[in-house]
Amino acid sequence: MSARILEGKVFAQQFKEDAGRRAAILREKHGVTPGLAVIIVGSNPASQVYVRNKHKSCEELGIYSEVIELPEETTKGELIAKIDELNLNKRIHGILVQLPLPQQIADCEAEILNRIDPAKDVDGFHPVNVGRLVTGEPGLVPCTPAGCIRMLELADIPMDGKKAVIIGRSNIVGKPMLHLLLARNATVTICHSHTQDLAAVTKEADILVAAIGKPKFVTADMVKPGATIIDVGINRIAPKKLVGDVDFEAVKEVAGAITPVPGGVGLLTVAMLMQNVVKAAELQVGK
Repeated sequence: MSARILEGKVFAQQFKEDAGRRAAILREKHGVTPGLAVIIVGSNPASQVYVRNKHKSCEELGIYSEVIELPEETTKGELIAKIDELNLNKRIHGILVQLPLPQQIADCEAEILNRIDPAKDVDGFHPVNVGRLVTGEPGLVPCTPAGCIRMLELADIPMDGKKAVIIGRSNIVGKPMLHLLLARNATVTICHSHTQDLAAVTKEADILVAAIGKPKFVTADMVKPGATIIDVGINRIAPKKLVGDVDFEAVKEVAGAITPVPGGVGLLTVAMLMQNVVKAAELQVGK
């Protein structure tokens, strides 16, 4: 029997509706419209598409949105000055610097992102927010792993007491996912390029998260029958063909539930960003 397909658009719509409701409450009760500022440096075509999608989502949900376009040759000092200005802007509750940055400032990425006020860090990458996640305090959590967890909750897939395995230890997905699953009482293993006998580890997983950026890396023989598979990978293997880190067609015959690519986790990320903007506004008004 084929796996249950966890369609991203179904869950993303629920995230957005919830964010829209909470934004309306902030407007009515506190006179506050949640605001997001996105800074884009240069003219990377993929980045422009992502920024347009974020702006459109804000408009749909009644969130104030500002897109700040800076020229390709922007210096580190100029970008930091713009972030400092937005940190002080009361109308803006969330700040996002669209990556990748142009070559001349790419090496300063961490310093630039860390300049964002942690209260406005809707990407959840600031060391203060990472610390809050690790210690279980309320803060802003990276959008993709937060979206995956929320999807599991809405899909009624249990995490408590389950064995979860994450392939990939990035700061954006793997590490935050570890802490979010741990907080829900899963027993979590994180695997990476030095893990020995990877398939033996993944075959024990009730929940398997693939986030390594290798097309169709997870094969059917690596999966426990009935497991839930979350495929975070987005790999372009032809001009118009995207695949995940999981061999979807083969694995769906073994798994109990699986996210497709495209149409899965990718759709959750922007929807979860909207939730983070509203959450940042709620925390800033002291709701």
